[in-house]
Amino acid sequence: MNADTHLARIAGAIAEPARARMLCCLLDGHARTSTELSVVAEVSPSTASAHLARLKDEQLVQLLAQGKHRYYQLAGADVAAALEALLVVAGLPRPQFKPSTPDRLRHARTCYDHMAGSVAVRLHDHMAAQGWLAEHEDDGREYELTPAGEQGFDRLGVDTKALRKLRRRFACPCLDWSERKPHIGGALGAALLQLALKRGWVEQDLDSRALAVPPTGQRRMLAAFGLSEV
Repeated sequence: MNADTHLARIAGAIAEPARARMLCCLLDGHARTSTELSVVAEVSPSTASAHLARLKDEQLVQLLAQGKHRYYQLAGADVAAALEALLVVAGLPRPQFKPSTPDRLRHARTCYDHMAGSVAVRLHDHMAAQGWLAEHEDDGREYELTPAGEQGFDRLGVDTKALRKLRRRFACPCLDWSERKPHIGGALGAALLQLALKRGWVEQDLDSRALAVPPTGQRRMLAAFGLSEV
């Protein structure tokens, strides 16, 4: 397919109003279900599925499987940049993501054996921004640590060599239920939660998945990663 022909196909996929609303909704970086996107697009769930299939075929969105749930997000930064440019031409603001998860669970909780919630997502994003994480060369759904990441976790007292010997995935992006952005799962995510519990950064709730984050614990945790409270 010629580039101009491919451009026309992509433009056609974006041009349908319902699909355009879906894409603009996903611009905030949060993943959403087909049902949620059907509400945004003001179409039936079956129609939304057909629209999402078209967007996926044109590599504008990608499908994420998280247990029994299926989420959609933009296929990459290039797609986001193209949509941003079109929004500048259109002159319209993008919608904001409004989570409905209770605040106590949204802030910090366990996700199986690792930490989830806004705190965990912030740590993930910071590690990515600092160049600690790299996609596994054989599997983009897994992470490897860069030399900077190895040094960072070594300073925190995490034995990454021992973690790699475990019979499980070393590290992977795990889509956060409330934030709809990834936090760190796998053996590395589990080690991070145990470190937070050991140092008193967070406290396990005996009756739920919620993690209490005392103000002093949060300050120490953020400081350990070079982050401020704001």
